[in-house]
Amino acid sequence: MSIAKLVYTEVYYSTCLADFRFQGSVVKKQYYGIGLFVAAMWLVFLVNSILPIHLEKLGLYPRSFSGIFGILLMPFLHANFDHLLGNTIPLIVLLFLLISSRKDAWLAVGFIVVGSGGLLWIFGRSAVHVGASGLTFGLCSFLIAVGVRERRVIPITIAVLVGLIYGGTMLSGVIPQWRSNVSWDGHLCGLLAGGLVGFWLSRPKVA
Repeated sequence: MSIAKLVYTEVYYSTCLADFRFQGSVVKKQYYGIGLFVAAMWLVFLVNSILPIHLEKLGLYPRSFSGIFGILLMPFLHANFDHLLGNTIPLIVLLFLLISSRKDAWLAVGFIVVGSGGLLWIFGRSAVHVGASGLTFGLCSFLIAVGVRERRVIPITIAVLVGLIYGGTMLSGVIPQWRSNVSWDGHLCGLLAGGLVGFWLSRPKVA
């Protein structure tokens, strides 16, 4: 083997190793984002519990100018401890699955938050909507849509897991309950937004 070929091979493998390490560091940073996101939810809840400021009033109120800000704030605001805890665990699981399977994970999260919040602002019931459940439902439909559309092993496996774990919750969570305090319309808007974002960001497998 010539010296030139040896040098080329060494440079090639060094480049591949550096690229692998770089991608690994990027993925790790994305995982850190899960902790920061969840920590922000809990911090807001603790501040709201300790201080008499009623941050939940900053939630999304459909078809009102002030309610527009709730599109971004809604996922971080929760009515009570059970509400927060009920959203925390599935959110961690779904974000972990999302980040483990996609490089554009947080871009997808941003689109789902804005999309679901925008739909809820336009079509939602006249009430203050708070909680990360809209995002949770959006992540479910996103992962399923991507799995079905791309037909790759990892996305399909994740889609099946999400369907098995959260399928019943997704179906029951979007059933209209007109006098309920549960934001079923927020769940429905999240489900629709996640599916649309998944369709948009995924690439169908070409046979």
